[in-house]
Amino acid sequence: MPEPRQRADAVRSREAVLEAAEALFARSGPAEVSMNAVASAAGVGKGTVFRAFTDRAGLLQALAERRTAALRRAVAEGPAPLGPDAPPHERIPAVLDALARFKLDNRSLYLVLEEAGAASPYRSPSYTWWHTTLRDSLAQCADAGRADFVAHALLAAVRADLIAHLLTVEGLSVDEIRDRLAVYVRSVLPRDAHA
Repeated sequence: MPEPRQRADAVRSREAVLEAAEALFARSGPAEVSMNAVASAAGVGKGTVFRAFTDRAGLLQALAERRTAALRRAVAEGPAPLGPDAPPHERIPAVLDALARFKLDNRSLYLVLEEAGAASPYRSPSYTWWHTTLRDSLAQCADAGRADFVAHALLAAVRADLIAHLLTVEGLSVDEIRDRLAVYVRSVLPRDAHA
């Protein structure tokens, strides 16, 4: 079989698996769905799922990447306040607010993904992308060493497990979480970023 045909088949299989996983997760939640169930719903063998995604964490990460694609495009190339041409004192809070809202809307997926047992969430390509984006904006108003650490600290504030805790244990509303995040972001931005 020619190589382009194999690649096209692999892409179709991967998309079928992602579609099946989305449908199953919508019905049962990501924590309740097995890789076998996803393979069966996609009409492919379990080996196909593992070849495409390596493991459950890989499948969850691929779904998260798929869901965040529009947001990442807006951050990478869109207009202010999310886009790269926005001043850092506007962009950084806007990016974190958008990411927090996204995690609120997709918290069941992100809770499972954060608990998926990957060696370190800080090694995932997604985390690296968000960290680099924030770090580069912060570097416009802070020294590089501080920007790197502050980007990590800001991303910790939008982890799904923290958001779920604030909602379910502390009883904060979505608006309260967003407001408190905005206050926190302003408190850690360098003073000259507000100028």
